[in-house]
Amino acid sequence: MEFWQVLPVALALVLIIEGIVPFLNPRAWRQMVLGVAQQQDRVIRNVGLGSMLFGLALLYWVH
Repeated sequence: MEFWQVLPVALALVLIIEGIVPFLNPRAWRQMVLGVAQQQDRVIRNVGLGSMLFGLALLYWVH
């Protein structure tokens, strides 16, 4: 498969996975978002970096 065929599938899967929690439990999702909004930028950046590195490692392992 070409990159431009896989990219929309990957984005669709991200949107589906991201939508599960607000669909199943919107109250918990709202509390989580409020909690994240109160975190310092450094903490949010570290979580983002960790998420990207984990995704990169997972992609490398799967591929």
